[in-house]
Amino acid sequence: MNNDLWVALFTNHAKATRVIHHIINPKVAPNIPVTDDEKELWATLDANILKWIYATISDDLLQTIVEDESIAIDFWNYIQDIFQDNQHSRGVTLEQKFSHTSMADFPTASAYCQRLKSPADQLKNVGSPVPVNRLVLPIDDFRSYWRV
Repeated sequence: MNNDLWVALFTNHAKATRVIHHIINPKVAPNIPVTDDEKELWATLDANILKWIYATISDDLLQTIVEDESIAIDFWNYIQDIFQDNQHSRGVTLEQKFSHTSMADFPTASAYCQRLKSPADQLKNVGSPVPVNRLVLPIDDFRSYWRV
């Protein structure tokens, strides 16, 4: 799964379970646990979020980042830093994937367009959006490959 999709799914899950403040700094001051019960609840929620992260990232990435005594927001930020630091190289790789996708390799126009959508979306997410004129092909190009 690509990082952008993982982030979207994970943050939605965190919002739905009302623990988003454990991975994303709130815009207002967080409720800082004061009592022992509040501290225990916070630690339990944070440990569960860490389990979710561990269960949803690749084994290679997990082995790279796992540390004792970490909290969820530290892991979250570390994962984001890893992927943001690679934006340029990811952009180059994705651009090559996008540019070297050939209509001749697909049985239908729909299959071809679907294949182009993923790298195009990912390029947008790394700050290198594909210009519209590269996304839209003249209908004559399609006719030469498929019956339209």
